[in-house]
Amino acid sequence: MKILIAPDSFKESVEALDVCHAIQSGFSQVFPDADYKLLPMADGGEGTSAVLSYVLGGRWKNVVVNDPLMRPINAKYLLLENETAVIESAQACGLHLLTTEERNPLITSSYGVGELIADALDEGVKRIIIGLGGSATNDAGLGMLMALGMTFHDSDDNTLAQGGALANLQRLDATSFHTSVLETVFEVACDVTNPLCGELGASAIFGPQKGASPQQVNDLDKALTHFASVCEQHGYQNYQDIAGAGAAGGLGYALMSFCQAELKPGFDTVAKVTNLSQHIADADLVITGEGKLDVQSAMGKVAGGISQIAKLSQTPVIAICGSVDVLEPAQTSQFDVIMPSIQKLESIDNIFKNAYHNIEITAANIAAAIKLGQCIK
Repeated sequence: MKILIAPDSFKESVEALDVCHAIQSGFSQVFPDADYKLLPMADGGEGTSAVLSYVLGGRWKNVVVNDPLMRPINAKYLLLENETAVIESAQACGLHLLTTEERNPLITSSYGVGELIADALDEGVKRIIIGLGGSATNDAGLGMLMALGMTFHDSDDNTLAQGGALANLQRLDATSFHTSVLETVFEVACDVTNPLCGELGASAIFGPQKGASPQQVNDLDKALTHFASVCEQHGYQNYQDIAGAGAAGGLGYALMSFCQAELKPGFDTVAKVTNLSQHIADADLVITGEGKLDVQSAMGKVAGGISQIAKLSQTPVIAICGSVDVLEPAQTSQFDVIMPSIQKLESIDNIFKNAYHNIEITAANIAAAIKLGQCIK
């Protein structure tokens, strides 16, 4: 029996490759002679470069960049053999880099993301895959563009400060913009479809979790609208209403407008690069999973994406998840088995701590049921 194990990470508890190992360990207790293929997956957010490194190899490049509050930190990105770099924006501007008290989208900057891109360009890459997600910023990519050589000025021709100075923008200057940007293919992997501005925009939807008050959300949204207007006045195409423009606090917008980037669903990007469809077609059984299976899972997440691909080859799919929301029959019918891995009621800290062991036990139980002919028919 050929078993493909292709889960996402269980956020805050187990990385995708470790989830693979836990599932394989559990299944091997019942099916020790099965042919296991481990293919950790991601949806373009945190962990994407680690997944691609496992599947495709490459080498890591460590770089000192600025974090969202312009403090030096160590970050890394992946260099592949085909002149391709894989960058996760969260490495430089991730929300996880700040304490709760430090969260303030009025001042946080995406400058470090631009530093990572500049370093990759200096390495001579011709293609950059950027995963957007988990950012602490709402600066529409202003900091990133500054790090790439662009300057922004107010009505007195003073250079804008980092972060929340968008509302004061009057003029931009691309004279010193990194010369290799327009010679490079940018592919942006993103799992949100929000526009830049408005009720579903970056500020309204993601601003509160980044520390913005209701009034600040309103101010930030106006600033993003103003930024897009000034960019359009300077001849740049206005992508503010395009799905994904609001990703990572507007980084999606900046990458489209200034780097001619193409935005793609994160899962689709990873699936294509890893040749997921062929791996599924070659398997007798696919086991996927994620931290929480809910209505979002069918909207560009790993488990839902894998189930849709598996339908084409009629390959049975099992989903092992940390928890499972109440779902409609149409949502659960995508899978042959859905099984939560939590073994008992306990604190969330203990659930995270015991996640690997719980996944392993769940996998073993499912395998035992399959052997008895009670699960997959």
